Amino acid sequence: MSRQELPILADPSTCCTPMVSEALTEDAAAGLARGFKALGDPVRLRLLSLIAARAGGEVCVCELTDAFTLTGPTISHHLKVLREAGLIDCERRGTWVYYWIVPARLAALSQLLDVSAAAGAVETNR
Repeated sequence: MSRQELPILADPSTCCTPMVSEALTEDAAAGLARGFKALGDPVRLRLLSLIAARAGGEVCVCELTDAFTLTGPTISHHLKVLREAGLIDCERRGTWVYYWIVPARLAALSQLLDVSAAAGAVETNR
């Protein structure tokens, strides 16, 4: 039996249901690819981690720009790419913009990469 023929077993008590119990549609793959492409840059990956690690769930752009040796416009560009990919969102408050992650979007990306449920199904059927 090939690996493609094996059913993916999901035990809700141990983990969430894997997103890839079947092949992605073209639209779903394109949407997820935008997120992965946005994360493919080291600056954007670091920006996302700074935002996600922030206690309180949001961070001011002034704190993000201070963490880099890049110019403000460059940081703004990278934040825009993350925003357009749906990974972060923001709100202007006075002269500053505050950013936070979008957990559901990150969960979709991480579920695609979570092969632990599929690995368990393969082990069970061996």
